Amino acid sequence: MRLPAFTLSLAAAALLVACAGTPSAFRPAAPTSGVDLAAIDPGVRPQDDFYAHANGRWLKATTFPPDKAYIGAAEQIHDTTQQHLRTLVEEAQRRPADADARKIGELYASFMDEATVEQRGLAPLRGELAAIDAVTDGRGLAALMARLGAIGVGMPIGMYVGQDDRDATRYVPSLVQAGLGLPNRDYYLNLDDAKFAAVRGKYVEYLTTLLTLGGQDAAGAAAGARAILALETELARAQWSAVENRDPVKAYNRVALADLAALAPGLDAPAYLAAAGLAGRTPDVLVRQPSYLTGLGRLVAATPLPTWKVYARAKLLGAYSPYLARAFVDNRFAFAGTVLSGTTENRPRWKRGIALVDESIGEGLGRAYVARYFPPASKARMDAMVDNLRAAYRESIVTLDWMGPATRAQALAKLAKFNTKIGYPARWIDYATLEIRRDDLVGNVMRARRFEDTRQLAKLGQPIDRGEWQMNPQTVNAYYDASMNEIVFPAAYLQKPNFDPDADDAANYGAIGSVIGHEISHGFDDEGAQYDGDGNLRDWWTDADKTRFAAKTKALVAQYDAFVAVPPAYHVNGELTLGENIADNSGLAIAWKAWQRSLNGKPAPVIDGLTGAQRFFYGFAQAWRGKARDDALLALIKSDPHSPDEFRVLGTLRNHPAFDATFGLSPGDGMYLPPTERVSIW
Repeated sequence: MRLPAFTLSLAAAALLVACAGTPSAFRPAAPTSGVDLAAIDPGVRPQDDFYAHANGRWLKATTFPPDKAYIGAAEQIHDTTQQHLRTLVEEAQRRPADADARKIGELYASFMDEATVEQRGLAPLRGELAAIDAVTDGRGLAALMARLGAIGVGMPIGMYVGQDDRDATRYVPSLVQAGLGLPNRDYYLNLDDAKFAAVRGKYVEYLTTLLTLGGQDAAGAAAGARAILALETELARAQWSAVENRDPVKAYNRVALADLAALAPGLDAPAYLAAAGLAGRTPDVLVRQPSYLTGLGRLVAATPLPTWKVYARAKLLGAYSPYLARAFVDNRFAFAGTVLSGTTENRPRWKRGIALVDESIGEGLGRAYVARYFPPASKARMDAMVDNLRAAYRESIVTLDWMGPATRAQALAKLAKFNTKIGYPARWIDYATLEIRRDDLVGNVMRARRFEDTRQLAKLGQPIDRGEWQMNPQTVNAYYDASMNEIVFPAAYLQKPNFDPDADDAANYGAIGSVIGHEISHGFDDEGAQYDGDGNLRDWWTDADKTRFAAKTKALVAQYDAFVAVPPAYHVNGELTLGENIADNSGLAIAWKAWQRSLNGKPAPVIDGLTGAQRFFYGFAQAWRGKARDDALLALIKSDPHSPDEFRVLGTLRNHPAFDATFGLSPGDGMYLPPTERVSIW
């Protein structure tokens, strides 16, 4: 998995030592198979479609809840985790154990108090609306962009603080393209696509209603909505594509603060930098898409100020709609939930309240979650599996036929520096300065977002905190961070079917083992391989090895381009998903090798009539079972670097020789690829 910007998803590590296998102490005395036998569809041959075979009964029996655009293994884990979090939050309301618990309880209570939210109306936004109305010139507009950005309103410039890609010892701010209300620039620019045209029409309706609820008359709201769509279309024209944004070298552009104005003529850069809290705190910024910033500057100069102000008004109202009266909530859901995702019912309010707490006081909630729901034995077993995966990677690097000696030495050095974080951070965020009030929902949201903005800015000029996490322990996800050269597995991710502490190793290696391998491989995919073991963007590959690697990845692009995600015309984008497809294929290959090592030369037991090899592949396929509504899937294939679940399984298994051998594939089978067409990287 990958995090936004240049964290590549999903203290220096000790030098890698060979692991004899998973210690027997971590194996259950009477292990289960780890395979969901009830999900298997015997009517589908595993040789023809292993995804439909392994998950077929589940796929047929599982229907979409009205409030979900996606349902799958990860979502089921998420639902279980939400119930756990609800228990903790409601306990914090009744009897808070400490200051964090009190704030958690008060924040949740402020969200659940719909009567007070209705009664207060737009009053909590009065100060920000007045700030928009007060803008009279370009200087004020630039400052407004920074002001609203600090409270989570999507303005045309996004800013975050992270490590300098070429100097991993320092923090630096990055400026990124932003400001669109639709999921991707393609929604604005694909003028001949009827589906996108229909979405644009619904977007104008949504904006019209939003502005009307915000106090504008009907005619003014309709005109404002059309003006916003036109403005965002021009922003989209200036933006880089999702594929272009995958190039970390192209996206690394260090600019001195004094030179930013020249890069974006028309934008008052000094006013923006001052309002964003950057002036005097850093000598430079990283501009991720310089041509976009130039285009934005021209657009600021060419667009009438009233258009920018109605745009800012709509962005503010839209960002805070979930925390306003029911009419705002319903309008937002009708567009974001139904039009863009296909859902027909909003999530229950308690789930939305838990999400707000998770976003605002995430590590405070995570500390309670880990204490209650994350057993130490799970962490110990994961540590052992990670060691085994790392050892398997080392063996693979040593024997790769496409990697020469010079690159191999650098790859081994990088692998030796990999850090692993499992479960939860060693040090928690201190929320002492965050003020939460029982009767002030919007104010709580604003203060929480400003708290995080201030916390990020405080990093400038400070040493890199290598203990920091980019996800909460209760997040059902995992990631690789190239600048930290680390893999991170939050506690909540380590549940069935991803990880089953009662199961035999085979299915666990197929499921969580392939994810561990996936995340490690991000350090060596087409993006991650451009960073060294210390997290610096540096070219450490020989030209010959680059050429051999590129040939393999080109073939992988073609394989995934052929998959149709939304029939009949919307295909997977093999270039956009390349890094994740490399990681999926590599992760499974290394997990297989690591599982073989864990057997210590002994045969795997047969459990539930399945061999160890069969359980390995069932574990992999069932961990990725899922289904998405077509509208949501379309948005994902346009912007998400991951392939849809079905193709993460099918695309990977077809390339894996051990799958072929385990299930006896033959030419003509749906899963069969001739050996000459298979892509094997690790």
